[in-house]
Amino acid sequence: MISHILSILIFTPIIIGLGLLFVKKDNDKLFKSALIFSGVVQTIISCIIYFNFHAVANTTQTYWGISHFQFVENVDWINLNLGALGHISISYLLGVDGLSVGMVLLSSLIALLGALSSLSIEKNIKGYALLYLLLCSTIPGCFVALDFFLFYLFFEFMLLPMYFLIGLWGGPRRAYASIKFFLYTLFGSMFILIVIIALCFSVVDPLATGINAGLQGADLAIIGQIQNLLANGKVQTAHIVHSFNMLYMTDAQNYLPNAILSIFTDHQIFGLHARHLAFVALMIGFMIKLPSVPFHTWLPDAHVEAPTPISVVLAGILLKVGAYGILRTAYSIFPEGAVHYAWWIGLIGVISIIYGAFNALAMTDIKKMVAYSSISHMGFVLLGIASLTVEGINGSVFQMFSHGILAALLFLICGVLYDRTHDRTIDNYKGLANKMPIYTTVVTVAFFASLGLPGFSGFIGEMFILLGSFSSESVNGLLPTWMAVVSTLGILIGAAYYLWTLQKMFFGKFSLSAHLKINTLFSDLTILEKSMLFPLVALAIVFGIFPHLFFDYTSQDLAAFATFITNTAKSNLLK
Repeated sequence: MISHILSILIFTPIIIGLGLLFVKKDNDKLFKSALIFSGVVQTIISCIIYFNFHAVANTTQTYWGISHFQFVENVDWINLNLGALGHISISYLLGVDGLSVGMVLLSSLIALLGALSSLSIEKNIKGYALLYLLLCSTIPGCFVALDFFLFYLFFEFMLLPMYFLIGLWGGPRRAYASIKFFLYTLFGSMFILIVIIALCFSVVDPLATGINAGLQGADLAIIGQIQNLLANGKVQTAHIVHSFNMLYMTDAQNYLPNAILSIFTDHQIFGLHARHLAFVALMIGFMIKLPSVPFHTWLPDAHVEAPTPISVVLAGILLKVGAYGILRTAYSIFPEGAVHYAWWIGLIGVISIIYGAFNALAMTDIKKMVAYSSISHMGFVLLGIASLTVEGINGSVFQMFSHGILAALLFLICGVLYDRTHDRTIDNYKGLANKMPIYTTVVTVAFFASLGLPGFSGFIGEMFILLGSFSSESVNGLLPTWMAVVSTLGILIGAAYYLWTLQKMFFGKFSLSAHLKINTLFSDLTILEKSMLFPLVALAIVFGIFPHLFFDYTSQDLAAFATFITNTAKSNLLK
């Protein structure tokens, strides 16, 4: 079971969904139970993966070799013979490392919470359940796929269920929001696809090519021989096996010398080096998903119109796919691009922090406020990535995990209130603490955790990101100190909009706007709501006080990753 545990994690929801196809559509209770069962199974599997993952210290440039991934599954999937042009190989290649193991756990936790929240869905439950299960398969698939073609399939398949889940079960403007989400993400995907195709015809699978060429011996020996022959242009084209393997893409010696994305050539496209342009294309594709300014405008609409469980999944985990994709593909395959454009990436991060915070401050809709706060917090992630320091990278990945927990908590909080009044306007509520004391306590913890109060997980991520961005100028000279200084303004503004909302809605004498249609259940938290909110509150506190529970599994790999990127960038620039 352990040897195929990643496949079990990915395909459990799909298998459950296939079974549900044969169930009559009026059996709502069974469909909702199946969603929860799938979430529980995935969470158990993710916990097994997380607690059996052993971080291995490594500071060499071979970090991205397959030996540094765990729970690896590698099966030949598609082999296409192009005749005189060689072969194309696509592998079913899965594995986890310190970059992905936390995201795998987070994706399952959020999927389970979304399933619990889905108990409130009332129309066309069968269609909703099938789409949600498909979504729950594609998300962890993105985090464990090590073949770029396979990664792209999972990345694209997230679009379809999310589009329908927003478009069919969303709010009054759901059609507009779902189409906007789909078009934005599809636009970014086109940039990623172009780079994938260029990489495929630039990168060689050295082992398969060596076997085709008739070389014998140990795998490492064959790889070394082929790399030497490639450098000298002595490999016959018919023997070449083009690969989508992301690990091969990180090694400059696996590129054809005259290929468009080889570091040994100076191909120019629109006045830019082809590799720099490919890096920019990947960054645009993933920054739309992140999202960063100016590619962010789809997010507030999608969040506001999406039903609560879909907002939870969207903010809790889908945004993290963008940051993960930047690290896994753009930075690892084009490290010299990461160094060359670090200043601009850091600037976009700072702008996203400040812009998102100011917009959140201006919002009168609590769900829109939380949506814009997500843009601000993900700006911190981008700033930490741009710093290329060990502290910054560690802080960014921790912030991704922490924000997933806190964003899910915040959107569930919005859902609790909307279920009772069908209104999210901040000014329409006063003194909720008198009527809902437990709810008020949860909201207070969520707000203070999100604004970065020490003792909560939000503080740890932002602290390490700021440490990394402050030290970047002295460590690698990539980011000026003023970026770190300006970004702290986002924390101050965050405190302003959270405290303002808390004071406005929860303190003083209890009253509601006269036009609100109050549900008879307008009372404190139900048992179901407590079962969703309390674990998230606990996680925010536990990881805030004991961050080593996360860093012990990630920090060594991420330190090696930062070293790998900077060292490889210097090596590639020398070539």
